[in-house]
Amino acid sequence: MLKLPSITVYLTFLALQANSQSTTIGLLPDSLNEISGMALSSQKRAFAYVHNDSGDKSRFFAIDSNAQLVTTIYFEGAENNGNVRDCEDIAAGKSNKGEERCLYLGDIGNNFGLRPFVCVYRIAEKDINTGKRETTVRTTPVFLKYPDGPRDAETIMIDNIDRLLYIVSKREDSVRVYTGRLDWNKNDTVMLEKKNTIFFPGPRREKWIVSGDISWDGSKVLLKSLSKVYYWERAANEPVWKTLSRTPRELPYKKEPQGESICFNETGDGYYTVSEGKKQPVYYYHISR
Repeated sequence: MLKLPSITVYLTFLALQANSQSTTIGLLPDSLNEISGMALSSQKRAFAYVHNDSGDKSRFFAIDSNAQLVTTIYFEGAENNGNVRDCEDIAAGKSNKGEERCLYLGDIGNNFGLRPFVCVYRIAEKDINTGKRETTVRTTPVFLKYPDGPRDAETIMIDNIDRLLYIVSKREDSVRVYTGRLDWNKNDTVMLEKKNTIFFPGPRREKWIVSGDISWDGSKVLLKSLSKVYYWERAANEPVWKTLSRTPRELPYKKEPQGESICFNETGDGYYTVSEGKKQPVYYYHISR
């Protein structure tokens, strides 16, 4: 008589199958212990840029393809005596005009709703010297205000098609999607536009949106909660905020201790995640058709 496996063994097998869809590219060093955002690099010496969460200095980091520290990049903060307040995400995208590749670092955390505005820094990637252990860059900061009052957010994305910055709020039953133009000058104040709201099912904290990305060609979108990864494919001539109004596909995700970072690979057919904490692995997932 054939003996069937117990339900516990079967569920364990399913979990291992799900987890097998991820590949570990390396473990972050101890100094990068509160990583809250990640964006790919186009430079040969660096694989990606990451940054720590609140409480760190005005800096971010270049890591290599083994997740080891290559360069620490310093800049002058636009407020808080030259320091950032609460950086929560970083995105790669084109400049406000032309094809220049830039990074957009979002000092957008607002846990208690006390900040009347938040700040995003644009940095030309060509100005980052990844041949040094430490370097300093100039930035073009912009102050952003919400049209419906202060919001806490941990997600910024750049749409290279419509040349828009996207922010998705965090601590709400239905998160709010905002856009802002990219054609700002240094220290401008820009009023964001609210585009729509999105409801995600699940327990309150588990469904908070903590990161996201738009593929370089603008055709795909990711949003990440603490427990799930959501994926959309954009229709022709469709703004991203309309794409997000459709039902997403849920992608594989190995739940991390406090996973607050996600970004596409360069071709948009895979994505990377990493969590806060010491010696956290950087995971890669391929998006199957």
